Amino acid sequence: MDQKNIAELSSDFCVIRHEEQTDRFARAVLRQTVNDHCDDLEYGVWVSLSEKSFDDYYDHFDDQNYEATYFGYLCTLIPEYDDTNSIKTKVVLSAGGSRPEVVPHHGQGEHPFLHDYFNGISKAQAEQRIRYAMGED
Repeated sequence: MDQKNIAELSSDFCVIRHEEQTDRFARAVLRQTVNDHCDDLEYGVWVSLSEKSFDDYYDHFDDQNYEATYFGYLCTLIPEYDDTNSIKTKVVLSAGGSRPEVVPHHGQGEHPFLHDYFNGISKAQAEQRIRYAMGED
């Protein structure tokens, strides 16, 4: 297969066609609770979806009133953590047309990211991550 033609990428969707399988990804938002601040830290992430879930989301992408929940895997490495790929998630579409929200599943072991997701981080930690993302750290 010609490598130039195996992927389709937009700001919200990505499809990669391999000889043996097709991978489908959607852009989403993961919110990290900041315990000592009124705002959460938001990450733009990619999640993999099944063909059925991807097609459903794609077909309803412009429907401002559509709501759905899908199973997906986190496919973005989040700074400050070891491998965050393949964390099981719930991908939630809410009415209003914003990007879906990613919510990790409970009970996936002792991963530091999951600990912080469910317990929150400090404002100082959030600021450090923002500086890192902006190349200042």
